[in-house]
Amino acid sequence: MKIQTRCKEKIIHEEVVLAAQEQLTDIRTASRLAQLFAALADPTRVRLISALNRREMCVCDLAAVLGMTQSAVSHQLRQLRNLSLVRFRKEGRMIFYALDDEHIQDLFERGFAHIVHESSQPK
Repeated sequence: MKIQTRCKEKIIHEEVVLAAQEQLTDIRTASRLAQLFAALADPTRVRLISALNRREMCVCDLAAVLGMTQSAVSHQLRQLRNLSLVRFRKEGRMIFYALDDEHIQDLFERGFAHIVHESSQPK
């Protein structure tokens, strides 16, 4: 069965269009949000966020958890840091990372819940 994806008639519902335009995200915000989702489109970065979801960790421990080199982990963390998804602190020669705030934790947990829910639904 072919699903119709276009209207058969071209009728513009002005009140619907105006309401949508009022709540439409501006281009600058949309661009930042797209960057955020692009960062989360990489499985390694998602796994880093998963590891940091409940605890702060040093780069050495993150590398061990993910089975990666410290250099590779640092590269991914730099991208997450540039988007304010993670923050860091230095303690001597050690660098510890954590999620930047509760919004990132919530975003991860909601996405995870969606995947679990989606996979439990009959196809």
